[in-house]
Amino acid sequence: MTESDVYARQGFGAVVGSGERPALLVVDFVNAFADPRMLGGGNIEAAVAATVPVLRACRERSLPVVFTRIVYAEDGSDAGVWATKLPALRQLTPDSPANRVVDALAPLPGELVIDKKQASAFFGTDLAPWLVQRRVDTLYVTGCTTSGCVRASVVDAVGWNFRPIVIEDCVGDRAEGPHAANLFDMRQKYADLVTAEAAIRAIAGGA
Repeated sequence: MTESDVYARQGFGAVVGSGERPALLVVDFVNAFADPRMLGGGNIEAAVAATVPVLRACRERSLPVVFTRIVYAEDGSDAGVWATKLPALRQLTPDSPANRVVDALAPLPGELVIDKKQASAFFGTDLAPWLVQRRVDTLYVTGCTTSGCVRASVVDAVGWNFRPIVIEDCVGDRAEGPHAANLFDMRQKYADLVTAEAAIRAIAGGA
């Protein structure tokens, strides 16, 4: 019996499906995470490139679009335990070029950019009420890292009763093992997984 068989026998992996009002969540695709010399590596650059046509499709349908970035004060006064565990996060200050959304995905006027201090896009932010105000029920999720901020955001999305749909080739991690393991786990417990091609078809078709 394979691991997938065990999960299936126990009832994991049911399909969440899309609701009536989707939005796109782009998690932490900033310069620092796109650069292997800083906080990037692995398949993150490829995930950024795969997100470009998905973002275009969402814009063509005027869907709500949200970007997140991790932001700490220049003096580190608001950095907590997470930044103690990963001190390199302290370089992600408000005006640092490292903390700008990558040029290929640059936000447009009217698109929300959320500054956060923890892994989840929801923790300590106004994301949930912003989505509720726009009657969003489904979140297409892209970004990095799969094992960190993407997963944390997906878990919290479920907690807020949004339907998370992770676009698997539009999320990336600096190491393949954590990337693959967390895609598997999110598929079993928290989210649907689709390809960018399938997501674009669904978005264009109004799903």
